[in-house]
Amino acid sequence: MWLDRLSGHSTPSTPSQSRAFSPAPRRPSHLGPNAIPSRSGYSPRSSSLSLPLNSSSSSLPSTARQPNGSALRHSTVHTPTDDIPDPLDVLQGIVGRPLRTKNFTPEEKDLGELDFAGLSLKELARVEGRNNETRDISASKTPSQSVEEYEREKDKFEDLHRSIAACDEVLKSVNMYLGSFQSDLGAVSTEIESLQNRSSALSTRLENRKTVEKLLGPAVEEISISPAIVRKISDGPIDDSWVKALAEVEKRNKTVESRANSEPSIKAVKDIQPILKSLISRALERIRDYLVAQIKALRSPNINAQIIQQQSLLKYKDLFSFLAKHHPKLAEEVSQAYINTMRWYYTNHFTRYQKALEKIRVPIIDKNDVFGPDESSRKGNVAQASLDAHGIGRRMELLKTDNRTAISSYLAEEDKSAHYLEVPFRNFNLALLDNASTEYSFLTEFFSGNTFHQVSRKFTQIFEPTFVLGHSLTKSLIEPTVDCLGTLLCVRLNQHFAFELQRRKVPAMDSYINGTNMLLWPRFQVVMDSHCDSIRRAGGSTGRSAMSALTLTAADTAKQSAAPHALTQRFAQLLHGILALSSEAGDDEPVSNSLSRLRKEYEVFLEKVSKAIGDVRKRERFLYNNYSLVLTIIDDVGGKLALGQQQHFTEMRDSSK
Repeated sequence: MWLDRLSGHSTPSTPSQSRAFSPAPRRPSHLGPNAIPSRSGYSPRSSSLSLPLNSSSSSLPSTARQPNGSALRHSTVHTPTDDIPDPLDVLQGIVGRPLRTKNFTPEEKDLGELDFAGLSLKELARVEGRNNETRDISASKTPSQSVEEYEREKDKFEDLHRSIAACDEVLKSVNMYLGSFQSDLGAVSTEIESLQNRSSALSTRLENRKTVEKLLGPAVEEISISPAIVRKISDGPIDDSWVKALAEVEKRNKTVESRANSEPSIKAVKDIQPILKSLISRALERIRDYLVAQIKALRSPNINAQIIQQQSLLKYKDLFSFLAKHHPKLAEEVSQAYINTMRWYYTNHFTRYQKALEKIRVPIIDKNDVFGPDESSRKGNVAQASLDAHGIGRRMELLKTDNRTAISSYLAEEDKSAHYLEVPFRNFNLALLDNASTEYSFLTEFFSGNTFHQVSRKFTQIFEPTFVLGHSLTKSLIEPTVDCLGTLLCVRLNQHFAFELQRRKVPAMDSYINGTNMLLWPRFQVVMDSHCDSIRRAGGSTGRSAMSALTLTAADTAKQSAAPHALTQRFAQLLHGILALSSEAGDDEPVSNSLSRLRKEYEVFLEKVSKAIGDVRKRERFLYNNYSLVLTIIDDVGGKLALGQQQHFTEMRDSSK
């Protein structure tokens, strides 16, 4: 196959007409083999198998050439006939392109001068003949040499042919794959186009939905309730998340109610209302059960009510507010149950605390400890006489201490030492103040929807029995005693409690404070009156019996002493204690009037005693010593009331010189 194909390429085509001889020299640029165009049937693939062709393969065959000089001779003897073609036309057919650039008329056909390169016509013909023979010999030898080369390399070309055939098969397979791949690409392109169309449609729908959602989203969100909230309210444990869910339900309920009132024709509102009502009913039921369980826990033995109030009730105060808004009657019942429980709680605990305080040993300062008692009655009360009934001593520390903690029931029962009456009074009222302040703070915060009067009424209902216990304890402490300083100390402690309640903003306890004052101040007046009466009885007679009663008897006037009277010491100590406790007191208190009456009775007593002294100088000396002693004892006390008493006794002392 390849030999036939190569031999076909090596043999030039035979021209249709013989070429006329021309004596002109050859022009290689027009007649060479490179000027002949390639065959139209030449395959591009054969370019890889092209072999070096001899120049004779493109030259004219020997049969087409004329004998040297024949045409010239013919032209000189005969006139050319009409059927002989023009040589230029023949050359144009061989070369394949026009050679003439201008058409000549018969008159213009002039060969002009021919260039024979200095040769004669005969020599030129001989040279041309030798050139033609050389070309013919070369053309006849070239095919035989090429065939011999092809025969030697036949196997090589056959292998090359097989390789090319295999390559053709591979190329066919690749062509098939490429065709399949192109068809697949077309299908993928179609699918991509379809997906692009769908994506464009989905994007349009998404934009439309976003626009609708932007308009309808807030309205739907305002009235919709998520299933998670419904499950939480219905079955979830009551904790912080439950309270948040309840607040969300309340928010939705307000929105639905407002929409139902403004636009009752909205179907979504009509559909959500029954579900919302059922959910609220379920929430109310769970709130009721939770609050009742916590109230029952307050009745457990040895329970601390403040822990339950802070961690279980106050932490979830919004539950009661929700209950009071949606079911006021049920909220009032729960509130009353709490009031009754706490009433029992405080009454029970303070009753036990009162009994523990009653076990504290408080010596009774009775009528035998007034200024002028009978010696016979004092002898029978040695234990009471050991107490300082008239000196303030360290009792003032109770007002100045920073310890605001009440003594516990256990310590009160185990304490065997003696205390003045203000100690149990202070501990009971201090414990009551702390508990009442805590409870009032809880009531105002838990029942935040109630008014001030409603909260105060609840507070009074809870603490009314406890207040009665406090007043009964105060009565039991002050009624059997004539301890003037102890009673006044209780008054000052009660005033401090009132100031503390004002600082804590607990006005609901003012009634108890006022009731305590109504018990203490009258009793203080009664005790002061008892001291005044005792001084009056002591100086009732100026005879020997009176002097004997006052331990001022003497054998005669010369032996009478000018030393201060024993009653003056007790009077000055009592006056010092009252003035120390009244350093910040106002003029509107009963203390000023009581001191004026007591001082007047004391001065009358000294005048009567001094009259029993016959010597005038000794009498004046007696009065001076007594007033000086009183002034010395009260000299370190400050305050407006003390300053007035100091000025008065200074004048009395100076007038007795």
